[in-house]
Amino acid sequence: MTRAPWEYLFESFNSFYFPDLFWQTVVASIVGLVAVVLLYNLRTRRLHRHRPYLDLWEWLLWTGLITFSLLLVGALFAFDFILVLATAVIGVATLVWIRFRRFQPIILGYERLLARQRYVTRQRASDPETTIRRRGGGRRQRRRR
Repeated sequence: MTRAPWEYLFESFNSFYFPDLFWQTVVASIVGLVAVVLLYNLRTRRLHRHRPYLDLWEWLLWTGLITFSLLLVGALFAFDFILVLATAVIGVATLVWIRFRRFQPIILGYERLLARQRYVTRQRASDPETTIRRRGGGRRQRRRR
């Protein structure tokens, strides 16, 4: 570094001006894209009955796709470093916000609902009379004329 750090902000983001940062950013963006898509597919298959988790992973998928794709485009077309840096900071901050601020209360509320449902089901199943079927109670009786 021969200049002040803020003088690098308006240089083109390429391997000539940023040899130690360029390829690491490109590789990290590709790995991030692959990881987001794989995690989305794995988690949505496993949690397909739980709507809040599906919403969370969809938000994470689209935010990750946009962020990592913009980083690749910025590296490919040699955008100014300030744009690449802003994209990385805003994208990662948005991913963290989604996971820990936006969906945290929703997930905690959903987990309380599931715990309540398990408790009620356990209470019903603990009484032996609830598992025994009674004859004629569930069917309609035919009317005779």
